[in-house]
Order: sequence, then C-alpha cells, then structure tokens
Amino acid sequence: MKVIEKQVGNFQRERGLDLMNNWLTAGTAIDAVAANNDEMAIGAIMAIHQAGIAPRKILVGGVDATPDALAELAKGTLAVTVFQNARGQARSALDAAVKLSRGDTVDSFVWIPFELVTRENYKAFLSQ
Repeated sequence: MKVIEKQVGNFQRERGLDLMNNWLTAGTAIDAVAANNDEMAIGAIMAIHQAGIAPRKILVGGVDATPDALAELAKGTLAVTVFQNARGQARSALDAAVKLSRGDTVDSFVWIPFELVTRENYKAFLSQ
C-alpha cells in the first residue's frame, strides 16, 4: 500500500468532502480512503458520488459504526467501518477504577477489541 495523500479532516463530514474533492480535482489517483471516523468517510463518499465515480471504484472505510455509516454500508457505498464498543470501554474503565481504589495493580493499557463491520454483518450493529 502506498499513501498518496494524508491530511487532517477534523472529524467533520464537510472537511472529508472538501479534501476528497480537492484530491479528485487535482487528478490524484486514489484506490482507497481510510478515514479516522465515519463522518469524514461519508464526506469522501459524497465527493466520489459528485465526481461521477462508481461507488466501489474507490473503497472507503471509516470508524465508529454510526447509523449514517451503517446506512452507507447497506447502500454499498462504504466498504467497512469499525465498531468501538463504548459499553465495553466504560465497563473496563470502571473495573480498572475499582481495582485501583482497592490498591490493586492494573495494566497501563486495557485492550477493548474493535469489531470490523461490513455489508455482510452490519445489521448486527443497528441496535448498538
């Protein structure tokens, strides 16, 4: 994989749209977009659509598994997103806080696995 462009999108849909528009207008050859949240990914999808490029010609991935992202997965415009388990994160944070308050030792890093969400499994995340 070769990173062609890398810029800050401020986790905003509009910024993702603007960045992708700029890259496409400049003629940058892009095969895939990895956005650090779903809003920026959806902005990139909007720019791809506005440019008249087929939805699956440029693969777009996001993070958060938001309802809007799940809708894009259902349409086939978003390739993947990643579910970050907020309940699991909160539960682990509270468990760590309780252990620390008791004087127990706690790992400096508590891993909550991310879950890949695709068009094949997105329905399982609709109620998350």
